[in-house]
Parts: sequence; C-alpha cells; structure tokens
Amino acid sequence: MKRVITYGTFDLLHYGHINLLKRAREYGDYLIVAVSTDEFNWSEKQKKCYFSYEQRKALVEAIRYVDLVIPEENWDQKLSDAKEYHVDTFVIGDDWKGKFDFLEKEGVQVVYLPRTPEISTTKIKEELKKK
Repeated sequence: MKRVITYGTFDLLHYGHINLLKRAREYGDYLIVAVSTDEFNWSEKQKKCYFSYEQRKALVEAIRYVDLVIPEENWDQKLSDAKEYHVDTFVIGDDWKGKFDFLEKEGVQVVYLPRTPEISTTKIKEELKKK
C-alpha cells in the first residue's frame, strides 16, 4: 500500500482544498492529512482560525479522499510523521517549493502541487471583510 501525507490548516474549507486532497490521493492508496492545531496556528503562524481544530478535523475526515487525520503541532514533525506512518509520498502546495526536499534523503518522494489559483482562505477572508 502506498501512503501519502499532506499538511494544512484547512480553515474555511473550499474547493481548492478539495482539489489538493483529490490530487494528493492520486499519488497513493492511503491519504493522511495533518491538520494544524489551534495552538500551532496561533503560536507559530500568528493565525486565528474561524473553525476550531476539532471542527476542521471533522470537516477533513468527511472528505472521501482522506483516510486518516492527525494533528500538526509543530514545523519539525514532518520527518517523524513520515517514519511513524510509513509514508511514501509527501504532497503540499507549490507555494512551499523546495522547503521539504530534505524528506527525499529519507526515501520520501516530495511533490509540490500547483494551487487552485482563483481561490484561497485569504481571498475568502478579504472578500468577507468588504461586505
């Protein structure tokens, strides 16, 4: 079985997120999604989410492409997650290009997928502010 992992906040879930998860799943048979915890988002990214971690986790778990949701609690857990979950492929948006190439030294294929250009959580929040 080929295992794939991806990471994200997944706040204000939208079709760009779904596109990413669908394309990530195409790289294997089992998709693990690490969803950023509220504490990690606040302390490391200075992001306040609209939905709580538990709500975002439930939303991501409901997506048919996703097999397992785990918490993302720090920047450095990528390698330990890859080892613990026997990951073959790490998939993430291409805005992170080059940042996770170190995983390839550990035998994990790294794939940077193009984002869905017309949508993002940031764009949604900006549009909501205008109303």
